[in-house]
Amino acid sequence: MAEESQRTGRGAIFDALLGVIGAAVLFAMMILTTTDVVLRYVFNAPLRGAFELTELMLVVLIFSGLPLVSHNDKHVTMDVIDRFLTERLRKGLAAVIHLIFSAALIAIGWLVWGKAGRLAQTGDTTADLHIMLAPFVYLMSVLIVLTAIIHIMKAFRGELGQGGGGNLV
Repeated sequence: MAEESQRTGRGAIFDALLGVIGAAVLFAMMILTTTDVVLRYVFNAPLRGAFELTELMLVVLIFSGLPLVSHNDKHVTMDVIDRFLTERLRKGLAAVIHLIFSAALIAIGWLVWGKAGRLAQTGDTTADLHIMLAPFVYLMSVLIVLTAIIHIMKAFRGELGQGGGGNLV
């Protein structure tokens, strides 16, 4: 009971942190887009680099949401075979699925990390504002691997997904 409460507390902090990051980035995107539209159409003076900033903020928004979605089991799922399986088989299948997801995500994270290294070596930047791209790609890689770690933890805890009620496949 105490372990579950502690895990829930850590989980709540994790959710809050990623939620605040996502909300702040989304709010900043909204303000940036509104400002750009007003400046563009009212004063005929668009905000320089608004599109680039929006792209970079979208990267942060999407990839900070990935571990949040996995942690809270909010993936889109299809209930096809789990109703025919026993509880034990469903838990086993869930563990296998989580581990397959983890392996795929770790591989993707590793490839993205390599891409970030190449971007850092070449010094690639955005076209207009010359913002370095490598830090954003490193962040993508870290958040992908964090998502993999979440799935590994779920596999070893025997979590079924969707609040523990099934809906595996």
